[in-house]
Amino acid sequence: MSEHKVTMTSSRPYLVRAFNDWILDNHCTPHIVVDASVQGVQVPADHVANGQIVLNISPSAVKALIVGDDALEFSARFGGVPMQVYIPLQAVMAIYARENGEGMVFGSEPGSPDPNGGRKPEESGRDNKGEGERPSGRPSLKVVK
Repeated sequence: MSEHKVTMTSSRPYLVRAFNDWILDNHCTPHIVVDASVQGVQVPADHVANGQIVLNISPSAVKALIVGDDALEFSARFGGVPMQVYIPLQAVMAIYARENGEGMVFGSEPGSPDPNGGRKPEESGRDNKGEGERPSGRPSLKVVK
């Protein structure tokens, strides 16, 4: 029997789609943490803090959300200004529910960025576009195995 190594595609697009659906099915608000320094990321620079941006990707906050195999894209308004957002999936560091912090932190796949970018989770920036108020408290991400 030969030991031929099969190269698998990234699981990240599948997991982002699944967690987004799961969060929405549980009547919560999906947020993603994005490493804004990854090449190809197109997000509003004014909302980037510590090299990261947190985006609300709920249907009430974005239009035409597409989670493809290579990138996540949608259109949204930031401070009333419409923008097309493009995020290569390797830049998605985490997805979680705003209400309870349930979700997943990424970074275990070869070539993936460090999920905290060398920073503590509480240092990440927050952006709550599409909503008037900021959520209270900090999200508490849990690793789901």
